[in-house]
Amino acid sequence: MRRIGCRVISGKEIAESVLDRVKAHTCSLAVDGIRPGLAVVIVGSDPASQVYVASKAKKADECGFLSIKHELSEDVSEAKLLEVIESLNFDLSVHGILVQLPLPGHINTGKVIQSISPEKDVDGFHFMNVGRLGTGVLDSGFVPCTPAGAMILIQRIHGQDLSGLQAVVLGRSNIVGKPMANLLLTANSTVTVAHSKTPNVEALCRQADILVAAVGHPEMVRADWIKPGATVIDVGINRIGVREAISGTTRLVGDVDFDGAVERAGAITPVPGGVGPMTIAMLMANTLSAACRAHGRSVPSY
Repeated sequence: MRRIGCRVISGKEIAESVLDRVKAHTCSLAVDGIRPGLAVVIVGSDPASQVYVASKAKKADECGFLSIKHELSEDVSEAKLLEVIESLNFDLSVHGILVQLPLPGHINTGKVIQSISPEKDVDGFHFMNVGRLGTGVLDSGFVPCTPAGAMILIQRIHGQDLSGLQAVVLGRSNIVGKPMANLLLTANSTVTVAHSKTPNVEALCRQADILVAAVGHPEMVRADWIKPGATVIDVGINRIGVREAISGTTRLVGDVDFDGAVERAGAITPVPGGVGPMTIAMLMANTLSAACRAHGRSVPSY
């Protein structure tokens, strides 16, 4: 039974509100002949990557963007991939460049990511954008889409200023954990980052007013890890077998034991339907921001 007063945060609804704002602003730019452009580069034919790229392209079309896809063979040379990115860096119709990961083993992923112009790095992985986030300069860089989306969910509960709140981030990845911690710090919360080498992690979690789980372990965070009334943001997405069902059946779960957590949390994101929809919404928001900056226009807030 859900805890009385526990709010299940609908990432789908909030993502739609972000996308509505993106679409409206895109329409206003169109009056002056400006159209945000997103280019996605995919190497190989991995089915999961193809699905992700198709969903991004569809959402870009829905937002009124120019959507470009470059499909390269699995055995493409690193030099050829870098050549494609370089051409997109100089293409004035393209404001955002996204290279779908993972890349084949013969390609240096770090080198490829750093070859993207920081002004078009809508994934927020370029060192220039990492540095801007780390120093709290958010108005001229890009934040990785998943933590950016998670931060909007947190601020819908607590407001823009998180002063006086204790936040714990489980996970220290460059894609989620570290940027999430920096966002929380910039919003004035007191932040602890816990990871696989952290002792007594359960005790740390119990101190958190805001708990962000991004470790990739199914239902690792149990109900008794959660401070009563805390806001819990579950970034994990794990596919597990369902023992009660026929062989081969699976379901998606997060890093948090949702059924137990709702009895203690004040607010919580579900999996699916929580942080996931926010990720693609923020990719669209970042692309719009890139177009606005390129044309000297103000960037909308969400």
